[in-house]
Amino acid sequence: MTRGIRIASVATLVTQILIVGTGGAVRLTGSGLGCTTWPNCTPESFVPVAEQGVHGIIEFSNRVMGGVVLLVAAIMLVLAIVHRRRHPGVLPLAIAIVVGTIAQALIGAVVVFLHLRPDTVGIHFSLSALLVGVAAWMAWRVFRGRRARWGGTLAQRALMLATAVMVPVVVYVGILTTGSGPHAGDGGAARNGLDPALMQHVHAFPAYALLALAIGLVLVGWRLRPFGIWAGTLLALLVTQATIGIVQSNLGLPIALVGSHMVLSVMIVAATVVAALSLRVPAAAGVEVDDVRETVTA
Repeated sequence: MTRGIRIASVATLVTQILIVGTGGAVRLTGSGLGCTTWPNCTPESFVPVAEQGVHGIIEFSNRVMGGVVLLVAAIMLVLAIVHRRRHPGVLPLAIAIVVGTIAQALIGAVVVFLHLRPDTVGIHFSLSALLVGVAAWMAWRVFRGRRARWGGTLAQRALMLATAVMVPVVVYVGILTTGSGPHAGDGGAARNGLDPALMQHVHAFPAYALLALAIGLVLVGWRLRPFGIWAGTLLALLVTQATIGIVQSNLGLPIALVGSHMVLSVMIVAATVVAALSLRVPAAAGVEVDDVRETVTA
């Protein structure tokens, strides 16, 4: 049974990441209004009809994927209830993911009804990133779910905190940048009015700061396991993300690269969460929170 909850926790994380990819495909192919209403695809049909063409199929496929994500999250919730004594702390996270996934479906409906307004699309993506982070946290608790305290050096903890703060900043500025660009999800959808060329430069500043922080994490933490491994993973993802970002800007934002950029962004969120949690060690070997405060004060 323990194996079952482990598989379910990984499946929850994977599906939460995958739906970012399918949702990105909807927007990047101009299929955001492929289904004109919700929950039906058309006022007369739950599924797409021939007149909607490939756009209807793409949008409906993303909705089906949403159902799969909710089903996996529900299975995880049931297993978290069954194993709540063996895996304390997992149940609240499983509940949060189910509630968040349902909220995502409702926000998706609002996005359609408001004709893909960039602010609603941004909220939709932000919640996806948050759900990926919570799913990563939950998977960590399932696999390494024991009482723990903060370990590592003050430098490692400080750099990890700065990194964890910078990640949502980069994601948010990235959302604004995307909202100013050409991939609106539909030819008639509005944009946020910001200058896309300027926003690409604005986005680069926190992105490079985050990359520098990740390099610092690896330099101060590479010997500490498993923290060094996850810090290295985060750095590798950020280098890949920066490379794609530069290339896509110079090639006119091809949809394959933009889609990869979107998926990598939530993978970076997951890696950041796991890297931070990997600084926690079994309670007997860890550092009390009060000790950390005293060290910082000193």
